Formats: sequence, structure tokens, C-alpha cells
Amino acid sequence: MFVVPMLLAAATGFSAHVDNPWFPLRPGTVYVYRGTKDGKPARDVMTVTHRVRTITGAPCVSVADRLYLNGKLEERTTDWYSQDAKGNVWYFGEATAELDEHGHVKNTSGSWQAGVNGAKAGVFMFAHPRVGQAARQEYLRGEAEDHFRVLSLHASARVPFVSSRNALLTKEWTPLEPDTIDHKLYVRGIGEVLEQTVRGGNERAELVSVRRMS
Repeated sequence: MFVVPMLLAAATGFSAHVDNPWFPLRPGTVYVYRGTKDGKPARDVMTVTHRVRTITGAPCVSVADRLYLNGKLEERTTDWYSQDAKGNVWYFGEATAELDEHGHVKNTSGSWQAGVNGAKAGVFMFAHPRVGQAARQEYLRGEAEDHFRVLSLHASARVPFVSSRNALLTKEWTPLEPDTIDHKLYVRGIGEVLEQTVRGGNERAELVSVRRMS
């Protein structure tokens, strides 16, 4: 069963100040993940910026994401998130670019923005997650159709940066890749600490450091 809070056509009551304990986005925070992707060593650097973009009336914090494979920048993405008055975090879009060996953009597939070409914002994290809750995180037909479901509130997480027995475990999938399932683990006060493909692939990214800049 999907439980999705209603999003008004012109978003009201939204804020770029995202302090949901399961997915806090404090400007100036830099998260570094290490793992593997496409059989290559991967490093993912996610930076919560001070930039705010208004999308369909909702002020959204801009998050810069840089993916390196074998030490070379392969993908650069900007994601936009906003928090509603109840504390749910919404995903309003992303601008993503895959780069070639010379650093030139070769693909922008997966990019979308709420309100453009029928795209709609989705719930990325519930204010008070409960086992069984599910939602669509994003929607642009044929490009962005990710969903997630809460599987546990007491999962074990052990990554280089933190260890917890009370992590939030979610399952993610998309009808665009029906044979692939990912699991994610979140720790209160930190956010996402692990992403791993459990069916249809062999990708993994675990949190190794968090630092706060000015």
C-alpha cells in the first residue's frame, strides 16, 4: 500500500531547511561514500550547498553529488529537496550529467524537475517512518520512477563512519528496471549510511566520512 501525503499544485508550507532526523540536509555538510559501481572502485561526494531553488512554489535546498569511478569524475548531479510542515522530505528533481573520458557531457538521461513535462515531486523520507509505509520518490514517465518502502526501524548498520542497531532499512525499486532492487540504511542524525544492490546488480556505497564546512 502506498501512503503519499498530498502535494498542493502550488506548494505551500515547504522549506529548504531540511532537518528530518533520518535525512538531515544541513548546508555545508559533505558526505563521502566509497564502494563499487559497474565493477569499478567508486567514491561519491555529496555536498549540501547553501543554494536554494524554488520549484513549483517550494524552496528547495540544492545538493551537489559527484561520482568518481577509478578516480575519474564520471557523473555530476544536482538534487533538489524540500521539507513540508509535517517534516516529510520531498524530492523535487535532479539535473544529472554523465561525462566522457574528456569531461564532456555525453548523457543527461534521468534528469527531471517537478512541474516540467508532467514531472511530479515525490516523498523521499517520511517524517515518522513506519514499517510498511511506501511512496513514489519521483516521477517523470520513462525517465524517473523510483519507489521505496520501509522494511525495518531496527536494522543493523556497520560502515566505516558509524555503527547502529537501530537503523532505518528501506527497499527501493523502479518499474523501469524491474529486475533490480536496492536496499538503503539510514541512521538518525546522520542520514543515509549505506546503499546496496541486493538483486540485479553488485553495487555498494558506504559512508566513510562526514565533515561540516562553513
